[in-house]
Parts: sequence; C-alpha cells; structure tokens
Amino acid sequence: MFTGIVDEIGTVKSLQAGRLTIAADGVLKGTKLGDSINVNGACLTVTAINDNTFSIDVMPETLRRTNLGALRPGDVVNLERALAADGRFGGHFVQGHVDGTGRVSSVVAEGEALLMKVAASPDIIHYVVEKGFIAVDGVSLTITHCNAVSFMVSLVSYTLQHTTLGRKKPGDVVNLEVDIIAKYVERLVGERKPGVTLEFLGKHGYLPA
Repeated sequence: MFTGIVDEIGTVKSLQAGRLTIAADGVLKGTKLGDSINVNGACLTVTAINDNTFSIDVMPETLRRTNLGALRPGDVVNLERALAADGRFGGHFVQGHVDGTGRVSSVVAEGEALLMKVAASPDIIHYVVEKGFIAVDGVSLTITHCNAVSFMVSLVSYTLQHTTLGRKKPGDVVNLEVDIIAKYVERLVGERKPGVTLEFLGKHGYLPA
C-alpha cells in the first residue's frame, strides 16, 4: 500500500530484458531485497540493490499497461516506498496497480500552480469525480474538473519541485490509478438486492386495498 506522496525522483540507468535499473538515494535507506517500491505509480519488487541503484523486474504485462516500457536512460521517475504500519498517511489509498494510461492534453499556468488536463479512456473516466482522488504517475492528486473524455488537476509548487509532473508537456503519457474506494462502492451498490417496496407489500397483501 502507498499514499501517492513521492519520496524521491530517481533516474533511469537502464531497461534491458525486462530489468529496470534506477539510480536513487533516499528510497534505498532501509530497503532490502523483496521490498516494494512504487515506480511512476506501478508497484514493483526490488530484485537487486547496489550502493546507489536498485533493480526491479518488469513483466511484459506491466510494460504494456504503463509508460515504463518507454523509459530510456536519463529519464526521471517518481519513487515511493511502501507505507510502513506506523507511518503517517498523507495522501490517499494507492495500491500501485495502474488502471491504464492517459495523455497530457494541456498544461496552463495559474499563479504559482499549473493546471494539467489529462485525456483518458471511458473506463478510467467512469471513476473520476470532481474533488475526488487520482494517482498520476504515482502522485496523489485532487481532481478539479472532469468531463466525459478528460480530467484536470492543479499542481502546486511543492508537487512541481518534488515530482516529475512539473516536466510534463502536452502529448506525454502518464500512468493512472483511480481511487480504489470508488471501485468497491460500485461493486457493493451493484450487488445490493432490492429492498422492500410499497409495490412488494401490496402484492403480498400487507397493504389495504
């Protein structure tokens, strides 16, 4: 489980034969083999650690469903360690299970912030609501506006400085994870059996004619 609060920006060293190697510093402190690290929103398992790099194996399915397959040496990525049981919860529930990708439509300055519009598929937009949460490349953000084909988020100065989102431009592909609570609510509401109605009572003789 993650929170969408990025620990550090890492730099890609290589991506070969499904193994992604990233240079980092802070996220390596206390990290051991088998631990999970969220890379651009995707939960991945650490398979090797050196002094200032770590490696993770990326399955073909992950490469197809995320923007990780397009990474090249020198690219930067958002990194977050898994939430410790006694850790402070500062963002929202992020599983690191990318639902799909979106494409940045526009980036417009608004004071010290940037308004970023992201176009996404209907199955993503279905779970998007104004003032709700979404993870964009692993960053927990609040949706400021949405319609049938896109949504908008506001990137404050701290987010711009401490994540990769400040470097995004129109046309860039980003990983998206919708709020898991929305999925649970949809499932529970969909399975809810109809309650007792006036029509039911009348049909079974519980109401006067």
